[in-house]
Amino acid sequence: MTTSKTGAPAPMLASELAQYIHEHIPLTKLMGVSVVSVDPHALILQAPLAPNVNHRHTVFGGSASALAILAGWALLHVRLRSQGFADRLVIQRHAMEYEHPITGEFTARATLEHPDRWSAFTTMIARKGKARIGVLAVLEHMERVVARFNGEFVALGAGVRTSSLGA
Repeated sequence: MTTSKTGAPAPMLASELAQYIHEHIPLTKLMGVSVVSVDPHALILQAPLAPNVNHRHTVFGGSASALAILAGWALLHVRLRSQGFADRLVIQRHAMEYEHPITGEFTARATLEHPDRWSAFTTMIARKGKARIGVLAVLEHMERVVARFNGEFVALGAGVRTSSLGA
């Protein structure tokens, strides 16, 4: 992780995130996942049809769900890292609603379910080393919403600031 001139962690670039997920989550490489954009409020991932196709020549539901989970996880990972937290994130539960078949390249745009709860989330991590937060994701194909995701993630043992780890 790079640091800014002030010594604080620098925001993660899309290319850095793509490299990280491909190295640490091998399925993402097989799925053809790419990082479209990273910012503190939303994160967008994209995947092609070919490696995610089912017997009906549409996106396999598991692939759509995996991209949504990954987008939510990545949003939290980037946000926690930008604040200097070493994170260990897991999905606790999620729900998917599939509205239309996905017949080509698709994206997942993740946002916090309640952005106003971020401060309480990071405070709980710092105090207890564990916290939960909700993430939403919208999946789109050809600028049309095709599925919606609602998930809850847990940060575990993330109370240690990365600066104290020598990173």
